[in-house]
This record gives sequence, C-alpha cells and structure tokens, in this order.
Amino acid sequence: MTRQLLRAERSGPQTASVVTDLPFKPQLVKAVFRDVTSLHVSRPAAWAAASVTRTVLTEIIDGARSAAVEEARTRLIPKDLISAIDRNVEVEVGSAWYLHSPTFHGLMGEVRNADGALVSLRERRGTRTPSGVAGAHRFEAGVRRLLGSRGVRAVPAMVRDLDGIASVFLTALARDAAKVVREGGVKRFGTVSLVVAAEPAPAPLLKDPLLVLSTRRGDGRTVGGDDVLAAVTMQLFGDLRQRAITEAAEMTRNTSAN
Repeated sequence: MTRQLLRAERSGPQTASVVTDLPFKPQLVKAVFRDVTSLHVSRPAAWAAASVTRTVLTEIIDGARSAAVEEARTRLIPKDLISAIDRNVEVEVGSAWYLHSPTFHGLMGEVRNADGALVSLRERRGTRTPSGVAGAHRFEAGVRRLLGSRGVRAVPAMVRDLDGIASVFLTALARDAAKVVREGGVKRFGTVSLVVAAEPAPAPLLKDPLLVLSTRRGDGRTVGGDDVLAAVTMQLFGDLRQRAITEAAEMTRNTSAN
C-alpha cells in the first residue's frame, strides 16, 4: 500500500503537467472524435491528436507573427494568416474552413458547374455545415492560450479563423484515424516533395520510416495513439508532418511512462 501511494504521488503531478501543457485538452479532443465516430478513443490517442493540433497551429501562428513583425505590428490580423499560408504550403490545412471565413472569400476563385454557370458560395458550402465548422467556437480558449505562449495577441477575426482551422483540421484527423481502425491500416499513402525549379527532384526513399504506420495492430473498437499518427501521414506532409509525428510520439511516451 505504501509503495502504491508513493508511486501515485510521484507520477500523478508529472502526468498532469505534461497534459496541462496542451492548449487543446484531451476532453475536447474526445468530444471531436465523438462527432465523427462511435469508436472508443484511448488516452494516448487523445493526447496525440491534441499534440498534433498544437504543432500545426503553432506553425501557423509563428508564420503569421513573422508577417506582422515585418509591418512593425504586435497584434495579428487575418492578413497575417494569409501570408503564413502563402509562404508555407505545409500549413494549408483545414481547407473546409475557408469557405466559411470572410478572410478567404476573395481567394477561393470561381467554380462553375457542368453547364458553365457560376456556383455560388452558398452552394459550394453545401446544405449541411460540417461538424468541424459548427464546433469551431470550442477552440477559442485553446487558441488564446497558444497565442499567449507564442508571445502574441490577435484581433477577434484572427482568433475566429484559428478556431475554425483547428476545429476542421482535428475533425478531419479524427475521421482519418477512425478510418485507419476500420480498414486495418493506411490504404492511401503518398509523399510530397518540395523541389526548387531547375533542380532535379530528390530520389525516392527506399525505406520510408513513416510506412511503418501503414500497418495497424490492435483491436477494431478503439482508436489508439498509433492510429492518430497514421492519420497524420494522410493529413500533413513535409517537415511539418515529421515534426507533428515526433512531438505526438514523445507526448504519448511521456504520459505512458508516468
């Protein structure tokens, strides 16, 4: 009994400190998963998904902050978000949000149907609002915490866009993680390489370590941490994907060890 109490006293605060560092709480992550799947979501899966979302939003915020600094501003505005995406194609995530944000309305381009008629924005949005858009308001507290941790502030419109991107991205991540469970692994896997014009493309890797995630082990009723990491390979690419996987894997190792 004494040994158990000592172990609890030693591991409890460490585990709590790791999880409280996440701006998007595991309880919120599980709520998003419940929107898209009836599968059970393990704690490592929730921690991994929260970590990945933090990594993606941090990259976007840092890019927007750099754009603001160039104009000697201390508060982020929607224009900075567009600059961040223009400069780094890896952070162009949560695209379903773009149709619902005034920030992106002028950048989406025209869409025409088979008859050549212009498709209105309302028609392009569809008759049903995606769950990630409907639940975007849930992410405001986490977004503000993340902004504070990066030493910046943002106008309400910028916070709204970061809310939406986080919600839509995490919803898509949850949906793909559930698909990994149902299909027993990643059935669609590819890589994207960024190359410089006039330079030869890099040779493909003979053994991509990310392919390890393409084969699933475990029961078919629970979304695990590795399922989330496998879903990351479907949602992200490039250095951002690798960093998101590395940080999420480290998060699950730390919490599991404690």
